Amino acid sequence: MGLVYAEIELINSYDLESARRHIIGEEEVKRMPINILVDTGSYMLAINETIQEQLQLPVMEKKKAQLANGHVVEYDVVAPVEVRFKNRRTVCSAMVLPGDSEPLLGAIPLEEMDVLIHPLRQELIVNPEHPYFAQLKMK
Repeated sequence: MGLVYAEIELINSYDLESARRHIIGEEEVKRMPINILVDTGSYMLAINETIQEQLQLPVMEKKKAQLANGHVVEYDVVAPVEVRFKNRRTVCSAMVLPGDSEPLLGAIPLEEMDVLIHPLRQELIVNPEHPYFAQLKMK
């Protein structure tokens, strides 16, 4: 199977809450569509510094991550960021990769949105068993 990319929208969740409380206008909510690599081998959402700056996501902590080559590196973790794909959404943390590194959509947000990789079409799809809402596993 080749690389799978998806068109998603990332939104600053603090801004969404401020808009719901009428502190800022809906047009002031920082959001951006991105084409992201779907990476089931990665746990978290990973964005780059450019995306973090544009969405103005605050750093909450630092976490270590093991790269594919075995090296362990420490990254900033920002939150909360809302991820939207088709009729699905989730709010999660994101590791911040250096510079303009390629963003990754990892297993945790994929599971929370109940989306799957269609192997023949090589695309991200909403789970056909639950087309209208995400259904999470509790066991």
